[in-house]
Amino acid sequence: MIWQQKTINLKPRSRGFHLVTDELISQLPELADLSIGLSHFFIQHTSASLTINENADPTVRTDMESHFNHYVPERASYYQHTYEGDDDMPAHIKASLLGSSISIPIQNGRLALGTWQGIYLGEHRDHGGSRRILVTLQGTD
Repeated sequence: MIWQQKTINLKPRSRGFHLVTDELISQLPELADLSIGLSHFFIQHTSASLTINENADPTVRTDMESHFNHYVPERASYYQHTYEGDDDMPAHIKASLLGSSISIPIQNGRLALGTWQGIYLGEHRDHGGSRRILVTLQGTD
């Protein structure tokens, strides 16, 4: 059994949902050595999230952003945590709703994502900066 762990720094992105599958995989050459296993991706931030969804049609990512902005509006009168900007408290709520981690099986040296699946970074701040992803790989060669 092999265990490996590393931190991947994603470049800063604008607010919205971004397909980051290729960026993550390109920094994980260790995947190729595992025939079967499990990968775990954990974002070390409270105002961004990770999720899996459609990787082909970019309008899905636009619709996700539109829906979450409607579902979790800015400047709600009941927010008390407002000193970091109008987007801060909604970003925390969105991150909690979507989650901070995902797990994906490893099969024959690759992430066993479905045909139309990709890893999304949900950037919920207007200017969130770079994001750290802690990746843990477990498997056999």
